[in-house]
Amino acid sequence: MTDNDLPPRLGNLTFHGPLSEERAVRMIERIAAVSPATVLDIGSGWGELLMRVLEAAPDASGVGIDINAEDLARGRLLAEEKGLADRVEFVEESALGTERGPVDAILCLGSSQALCDPDLPHDPAAALRELRRLVRPGGRVVLGEGFWERTPTDEELAGMWPGARPDDHLLLGPLVDLAIEAGFRPAWIETASREEWEEFESGYRHDTEVWLAANPGHPLATETRERADRQRASWLKGYRNVLGIAYLTLVPVD
Repeated sequence: MTDNDLPPRLGNLTFHGPLSEERAVRMIERIAAVSPATVLDIGSGWGELLMRVLEAAPDASGVGIDINAEDLARGRLLAEEKGLADRVEFVEESALGTERGPVDAILCLGSSQALCDPDLPHDPAAALRELRRLVRPGGRVVLGEGFWERTPTDEELAGMWPGARPDDHLLLGPLVDLAIEAGFRPAWIETASREEWEEFESGYRHDTEVWLAANPGHPLATETRERADRQRASWLKGYRNVLGIAYLTLVPVD
């Protein structure tokens, strides 16, 4: 079986999260305005946002760290295509306790769990303390973090990921309070729109759904179909309009 026989993975996504082009541009402008020399992307995936920051800040270099080798390889190819291979490095390693700071700017979108002990429940307060440790005075952190739009019902929780609990996330206010307690001021607070969520959720499965329609008898079709159906049901019957993503642009307090 060759790679061409396998269902495609995330090829229809620009960013690995509910993030529009328009919002990304504004985020990048706010980071580039402080002229960072060093940028760290925690849980970078293929690093599209990281490379756009480097394009907007031509004196900067960047490092993307992730544990997914396939995504990192995609990032290296994109860096070659964009002419950024000499300014960005993609490294396969854990972010837990990383010594890749302090830096001038940090991106951590949907990846704060990478900064926390995997044997303990996710702790956004611990992740924020780590981000504060890793950023230089005068720098910027862009954190993309899940939060509850409202407290989910038992029925909604049952439709989400296995073992979903009310304390898996905070409401937005308490999340921002944690950022302040960790030593930041929230310079910009924004949240993903319904349209951004729908673009992401549909884009996440688009190539797989098209592949399934064209390959119903493939040896991997049953497994792939069940996985796609579970993912879609988890969104539509569980966290849709309940789980939000906050994008916080944070400034460290001197």
